Amino acid sequence: MVRRYIPALVLGGVWWWAVLRLLLEPEHTGLVEGAVAAGGWGLSLLPVHVAAAVRPERSSDESGADRADMST
Repeated sequence: MVRRYIPALVLGGVWWWAVLRLLLEPEHTGLVEGAVAAGGWGLSLLPVHVAAAVRPERSSDESGADRADMST
């Protein structure tokens, strides 16, 4: 379980390094810092858009024929 958190902590640290470098020393930053900061921010939005919708389960008495009749 710990092995799962280590890459997340390392990537989070790299992202914070890039963001702080952009904020504190903008004249000395380059393309790499900007790409890391923008990429990390973009990844933070990803789970919101790809989350599965929760749908109620069908009861056992519903059949496929009932659903076909409702669609017409």
